[in-house]
Formats: sequence, structure tokens, C-alpha cells
Amino acid sequence: MTNRLESVSARRLACARCGTEFTCDPSGACWCFEETVRLPLPSEGQESAFQDCLCRDCLHAFAAITAAR
Repeated sequence: MTNRLESVSARRLACARCGTEFTCDPSGACWCFEETVRLPLPSEGQESAFQDCLCRDCLHAFAAITAAR
């Protein structure tokens, strides 16, 4: 079986919430792999508040807001 993430290279992103630039590396070297905070990924065709990755600060802030609901 082939791991789809093995062939994905790191990319430079702007946070979908605040615009802060950061590097996303889905192959496993991304900072988010170390995080205990997880947000559900939207399914295909499902609306989401954000269409791409969040920076560390916004991930924590959005998770706190979501948990408070």
C-alpha cells in the first residue's frame, strides 16, 4: 500500500485565519504532528470555517472556542 503523504512536499502557507506565514509538511515533519490539539478535517463537499491549515496560535484559539460550545 502506498502512503499518499510520502509524495507530498513541504509548502509555504498563510494561516487561513490570521494570514501568518508558516511551513506545512504533511510528510511528517510538520509542527502540527506534535500538537495534542486536533480539529476535524472537513469531508469532501462539506463546508468548513477554514479551507486550509491554521498556524499554531490560531489552531489553539479555534480549538478553545470549539471546546467551549
